[in-house]
Amino acid sequence: MRSKIFITLLFLSHICWAQTATKINRQQLVQRHTVKLYKADTLASLSVGNGSFAFTVDITGLQSFPDDYAPGVPLGTQSEWGWHAFPNVNNYKVEDALKTYHLNGRDVTYMVQNNQGPELSKKTADYFRINEHRLHLANIGLEIIKKDGSLAKLSDIKSISQQLDMWTGAIKSYFTVEGIPVQMITYGHQQQDAIAAKVSSPLIAQKRLQIRIRLPYPNGDWGDRGNDWQNDNQHSSSIISKTANTATISHTLDTTSYYISTLWKGAASVTQKQPHYYLVKPTKGSSFELSVRFNKEKKTAPAASFTSTEQNSKQYLAAFWKSGGAIDFAGSTDPRADELERRIILSQYLTKIQCSGNFPPQETGLTYNSWYGKPHLEMHWWHGIHFALWGRPELLQKSVDWYFKVQDIAKDIAKRQGYKGIRWQKMTDNKGREVPSSVGSFLIWQQPHFIYFTELLYRAKQDKSVLEKYKDLVFGTADFMASFARYDEATKKYVLGKGLIPAQERFKAEETFNPTYELVYWHWALKVAQQWRERLGLPRDQKWDAVIKDLSPLPVQGNKYLFTESGTDSYTNPEYQTDHPSVFGALGMMPQTPMLDKQIMQNTFDWIWNNWSWHDTWGWDFPMTAMTATRLGMPDKAIEALLMPIQTNTYLPNGHNYQEGRLTIYLPGNGGLLSAIAMMCAGYDQAKGTLPGIPKDGKWKVKFEGLQQMP
Repeated sequence: MRSKIFITLLFLSHICWAQTATKINRQQLVQRHTVKLYKADTLASLSVGNGSFAFTVDITGLQSFPDDYAPGVPLGTQSEWGWHAFPNVNNYKVEDALKTYHLNGRDVTYMVQNNQGPELSKKTADYFRINEHRLHLANIGLEIIKKDGSLAKLSDIKSISQQLDMWTGAIKSYFTVEGIPVQMITYGHQQQDAIAAKVSSPLIAQKRLQIRIRLPYPNGDWGDRGNDWQNDNQHSSSIISKTANTATISHTLDTTSYYISTLWKGAASVTQKQPHYYLVKPTKGSSFELSVRFNKEKKTAPAASFTSTEQNSKQYLAAFWKSGGAIDFAGSTDPRADELERRIILSQYLTKIQCSGNFPPQETGLTYNSWYGKPHLEMHWWHGIHFALWGRPELLQKSVDWYFKVQDIAKDIAKRQGYKGIRWQKMTDNKGREVPSSVGSFLIWQQPHFIYFTELLYRAKQDKSVLEKYKDLVFGTADFMASFARYDEATKKYVLGKGLIPAQERFKAEETFNPTYELVYWHWALKVAQQWRERLGLPRDQKWDAVIKDLSPLPVQGNKYLFTESGTDSYTNPEYQTDHPSVFGALGMMPQTPMLDKQIMQNTFDWIWNNWSWHDTWGWDFPMTAMTATRLGMPDKAIEALLMPIQTNTYLPNGHNYQEGRLTIYLPGNGGLLSAIAMMCAGYDQAKGTLPGIPKDGKWKVKFEGLQQMP
């Protein structure tokens, strides 16, 4: 009997191995998940972009109905450089948002919202949370005039057929208005902040089709959706130059200015209809091409033509798909395989065009604002590490290099609080400024991320130049970690906290210490920092070694890991069974370390799997759970976690991870999915072979190539 089982397992493993050796037809893989839409779905907006700029369209292929789509996935036009601040007319000072806490025998200042504090502190915190905020640069849409002279509404768009070909970056849209056909092709340029569109329709010759360029004003809301047409007198715009086939519009909002360059092919005129409202009107023919480029500085060269943009998009997106890794589930009989493969392909496309720029991205990428457009550095792990695991470390490196620009601010935070080294920001902006937050300022799990990122970059290149480039920031990161760990004379151990909020943001900062995930991450990252010193021929840091040796053990209760040592009611209080089950990060995001007992984590996993309030979780919690299941040797649970039927694990037709009405897209979920599935296929350092996260039931056929192991 045992020999038969062995032969069966050997056969199944041989199938999996053989599949990895077969070259994947990547174009076929990508194009079998071409997005196809046959109705107007305001949650199915499609985007083109290049990682530093993105342009999101409705069912017409442009941004024709922004108000209709605002409650769904909004029709944003955003860039990395497009930021704005309302004037600080009250001369708020960021120091007024600081609050002093007495923690562990000394006073420490944190930048918080302080909603119950002095009125000045609250107003100051509100101002610096809102400002700077990311801009919606413009709305570019069709205006179609019906026979009765009125403008067509979304309900007038009929016979819809739209598709996104991710291999070429083409969005092809077909529809009719009053029985008259309209065809649109839209591309995004891969080096410029620009789009190009070609529209074909008898409506052009009838002078019933025109293209609108409208400039919204930022409303300062948490989730500005780019359709605020009020406050015309608060900003200025004008056509500053035009020729027979070009026009340039300047737009100024307080101290922010930028330029919109247009180029068209075909007879047309451009006029200003009203403030911040411009129309490009084709006058004859059956087709019309328009390119629009956004620039922070005034440019004399026109935008690239439609043909040039089309060629550029096809060339660079094909190169993207041919690079790095690929996973192919063709031939699998498990009914979930096709949906998982769809999510993987669409997530690669979305993170490429939304998250592969020179700055850590916001959680809604370059589509619309959340948290005023600001990035959260604890989320950078979920946005970015998959690029390295998928064999594209250069896309991770772009945003990692941003940390050089903001290190001085991070050093000042550590110094202000009485610590050594660099304390990385949580909620910030492109310039690295600390943003007041009553939760974010107490988070610490973003701190070791920089060591994780740079270790991945080193593993990818295996070159001393990587060590030399990043060593000062790695060592500064470790210096803060070692000084943040407080030595407790009673226990003779180093303690994390009080004065922190763990990744599971349900615990009070003043009471919380020794969260399980953060303890493991601290231990692992300090050990890696010491390895960097050894690789560079430097002596080990004695303080780091002391913390590594005597860091508090992981807290255990009832043969399960507590979420925090201070949270002794973790398993009895329902409040602590919601949000991120971040205890899983201790074995999932992290490899197994000497401080962790695998059986205790298995007990913890089983309890959380059966008792957690999964409806009160976030999109990256499911990939994290899958990673932990994989490391515990439960591939069935890993697949179940990735496809758990929970609202926050929903992946829309456009591939976006839906959370709720105010957060209709959530890119950490997409990035997390890619990281988890890469680990489930390629494995991790301590894994015995590949495909540790794929069930061995004969229903999964897996080809993969170009993936890197997770630590």
